[in-house]
Amino acid sequence: MGCINLKKHKGPPTPPDLETTIRAAIFIQKWYRRHQARREMQRRCNWQIFQNLEYASEQDQAELYKFFNDLIKHMPQAAGRKNQYQGSAHVSVLDDKDDLVEEFGDIVNAKIELPIRKNHIDLLIDVFRKKRGNRLHPKYVALILREAAKSLKQLPNISPVSTAVSQQVTVCGDLHGKLDDLLVVLHKNGLPSSSNPYVFNGDFVDRGKRGLEVLLLLLSLYLAFPNAVFLNRGNHEDSVMNARYGFIREVESKYPRNHKRILAFIDEVYRWLPLGSVLNSRVLIVHGGFSDSTSLDLIKSIDRGKYVSILRPPLTDGEPLDKTEWQQIFDIMWSDPQATMGCVPNTLRGAGVWFGPDVTDNFLQRHRLSYVIRSHECKPNGHEFMHDNKIITIFSASNYYAIGSNKGAYIRLNNQLMPHFVQYISAASQTKRLSFKQRMGIVESSALKELAVRMRDHRDELEDEFRKYDPKDSGYISISHWCKVMENVTKLGLPWRLLRDKLAPGTDSQKVNYNRTLDLLDTDVILEAEADGMSVMDALYANKASLVAIFNIIDADNSGEITLDEFETAIDLLVAHMPGAYSKAEMLEKCRMMDLNGDGKVDLNEFLEAFRLSDLHRKEQQDENIRRRSTGRPSVAKTATDPVTLLADKISKNTLVVEHDIDPTDCESKVIDPKKS
Repeated sequence: MGCINLKKHKGPPTPPDLETTIRAAIFIQKWYRRHQARREMQRRCNWQIFQNLEYASEQDQAELYKFFNDLIKHMPQAAGRKNQYQGSAHVSVLDDKDDLVEEFGDIVNAKIELPIRKNHIDLLIDVFRKKRGNRLHPKYVALILREAAKSLKQLPNISPVSTAVSQQVTVCGDLHGKLDDLLVVLHKNGLPSSSNPYVFNGDFVDRGKRGLEVLLLLLSLYLAFPNAVFLNRGNHEDSVMNARYGFIREVESKYPRNHKRILAFIDEVYRWLPLGSVLNSRVLIVHGGFSDSTSLDLIKSIDRGKYVSILRPPLTDGEPLDKTEWQQIFDIMWSDPQATMGCVPNTLRGAGVWFGPDVTDNFLQRHRLSYVIRSHECKPNGHEFMHDNKIITIFSASNYYAIGSNKGAYIRLNNQLMPHFVQYISAASQTKRLSFKQRMGIVESSALKELAVRMRDHRDELEDEFRKYDPKDSGYISISHWCKVMENVTKLGLPWRLLRDKLAPGTDSQKVNYNRTLDLLDTDVILEAEADGMSVMDALYANKASLVAIFNIIDADNSGEITLDEFETAIDLLVAHMPGAYSKAEMLEKCRMMDLNGDGKVDLNEFLEAFRLSDLHRKEQQDENIRRRSTGRPSVAKTATDPVTLLADKISKNTLVVEHDIDPTDCESKVIDPKKS
């Protein structure tokens, strides 16, 4: 039997060479830094896609405001006469007798009565949490909306908020229809009370699918605790924005038989929401920001009830429109801070301004304020300091773009106005089961999907531009030419070189196979995503008031019909907003085509029908191009888009959203002390 002779080890193990240890540590450090840098670059790239797409989408809505503004500027007679579309003859619906009818489906037998108290709040939260399809009876929805509008109407434009009694106050940013985030805040921070007041800083609805529940719960909290809940108006408290970003469609789907009545009540709530709040006379809380011409004294004196929609001309009762006043409201709703000095138009959003640290210093000094709290921008960590900590952005909708895309946050301020931030992520159990790589993959795929849906609107234009750099029809162009075409066509300002591997996969380091990009836009995933959205025509009719507004302004003599002479007066404005599509003679011919009955005039029905036919023709053309490409045949020649379709695109489109199950205890949270961060 053999023996194994083990040599006995003597003494402690030999320590590694010091130089080897240092080299290993440096190697690991470099690897980790590269890994972190790649992660950060990927995160920033995805974030830029989401943010630039969001702002590009808002640009289209802002174009509507500019269109109206230019119409009024160049057609003074339109500014002086009555705005029938918003109705200087506008009659408040608050005192009308209810004409609501029964709805079908899951109507919850939950009785809400006046005055609204804490037990009603508990009931609402229980109803909204238990089952996503639960709906209040429409008469209770109308009751909450009506009573809230009546009460809000009595408030000043800028609400005074104080910590004298409570010793602290909580400020929440955008919620955007995410009921789960609102319930997380109320669960963690407690219901409002005299010792626990709240300021909700606008953008309660749109994008998320529970906007109506969020709005009803916030208004009920305000009615139950009127001295402890302060609601500010945001740029999405606007029916024009709601038509594009989903809230109107949400109300229609939940109350198909009563949606018109309910939306009329919601408009009344919007027009009477305060425009901002001031805490202890030292901190301004406003949704967007301000410009170098913003005057709080002027804002305090505005009749805000005129602004049913901020994106359409206000009610004037036949008086000349004060565009300076209108611009004041636009600036505080739509503006964003910038790192550089000065105040310039916000070209990304298409409305409001970018204001620099010098503008902030002047504004604070002029109004004797310490700092400003605003919202309006999604931030990865739910909050951000700018301008030497004098501008604080707070955003309360977590998972805003996709699961794991961002944290939500709210601010607690003590009586010394020192901010403490609480971060959270709702639906935390869903994200905990995912690895970091999986979370990044979800965010990245969502970003690329939204980008591809946007790019598909320019699919034929991209193909034409790619082929200009490929005269031999090889299917390949240089990287620089590919990036140039992508930016010139989409105008999204994205890092296209970093996105090349995703949007043109499988290409080498010198050339790009642009057919891979075009094929991506024809995939079933993108077509399905596009189909999920509201068509231009659906959005237009949901926002029919905008078309009626345009019709009434062009109808200079207020006859109810547009003559060719009136069209000719407006054509210069159309050409200014839609340059290069047609000559003036061709534009007049398009106007003649709207005259369906041949009487030499265009009434409102013919005007609306022209939009429907134009959109139908465009859809047929897109479908035919897809069929041709799928069979290998060349696509049909791209025709110039007519003015009606161009205007339709400017007025309204839609954005996709994702929502998760609600459990207010299912969240990750973290309290941040700015002194220690």
